[in-house]
Amino acid sequence: MRRSLILLCLLASYTTAPGTSPRTAETFGDWSAPVNVVSLNTAYNDMYAVLSKDELTVYFTSDRPDPTSVGRDDLWFATRESVDAPWGPAQNMGEPINSLFADSLPMLSYDEHVMFFHSTRPGGCGLTGTGDIWITRRHNKRSQEWEPPANLGCVLNTASTEIAPAFFEDPENEHVTLFYGSNRAGSQDFDVYASAIREDGYFGPGVLVPEFSSPKRDTRIFIRKDGLEAFITSNRDNGQGLIDIWTSTRETLSDPWPPTPIDVPSPVNSTCDDGSPSLSRDGTTLYFFSSRTAGLQCGLRDIWYTTRIKIDPENTAQGMVARLWKGMLGRMGGTAQ
Repeated sequence: MRRSLILLCLLASYTTAPGTSPRTAETFGDWSAPVNVVSLNTAYNDMYAVLSKDELTVYFTSDRPDPTSVGRDDLWFATRESVDAPWGPAQNMGEPINSLFADSLPMLSYDEHVMFFHSTRPGGCGLTGTGDIWITRRHNKRSQEWEPPANLGCVLNTASTEIAPAFFEDPENEHVTLFYGSNRAGSQDFDVYASAIREDGYFGPGVLVPEFSSPKRDTRIFIRKDGLEAFITSNRDNGQGLIDIWTSTRETLSDPWPPTPIDVPSPVNSTCDDGSPSLSRDGTTLYFFSSRTAGLQCGLRDIWYTTRIKIDPENTAQGMVARLWKGMLGRMGGTAQ
């Protein structure tokens, strides 16, 4: 019953809207050299970070042996005063969000009232230990008072493992889709699946996304809010390290994703594990985990970030030529096409 109420509340927030004109891709510069988020990291595994819309709260997973820890992998959060300020002390999200089992890989809905995460706790759709996707809800997005988690149900979840949820709302029609990794029957290792919210408020069956999947392990993805850029965590062939971040772009929402993602160049990827990408709302900051160390050895996972600038098309050479051409046509009484 509780699961039904949560899902129906979620659906009520995302109703279909009339279509709008096709969106075109934004232009960004290259990614900067990654920075270790020292204020969040410990001598243990710290990973799977996601930012709030205002970038003043971060949620992540850690297996640190803290007195406030509930299980092995727990969900944590930290806040800061401004985007230029360091993160404050990490706080365990506590029970009932965390359990004696593994709780990890948080992901927020766009309105930030719902959190999706992976958990191996009992009450799932498979054997304990395989893990399902769960959700929790809060009434005030500025509060950390979350409701008891509910399993997303055994249509999306299966007897196999479902992991690494990624929320996406189509900016043109507001249809909501949850992407995630699964090793269910028919998968090659872990593949990427997508489940859309149905009219009854529940997520439908997962559909394989071949453009994001490979014969190797493909799990946590992140799709930019405009739907024109995707990041995939994969250990597929021709990467730079053990696990890499891969990316795909498309010009408009009506275009298909390219059949093969591109490995994000160094220095973002390294010879160690680099994965679980999470993009800021404006697309200029990418948080991810990496097992790289200062000694260029592969150790435990830390939270890192990299930045890029958004390029105004009007300031590019192509944009300048277009403006000159348009002005010339205007003076001649013509029309730019």
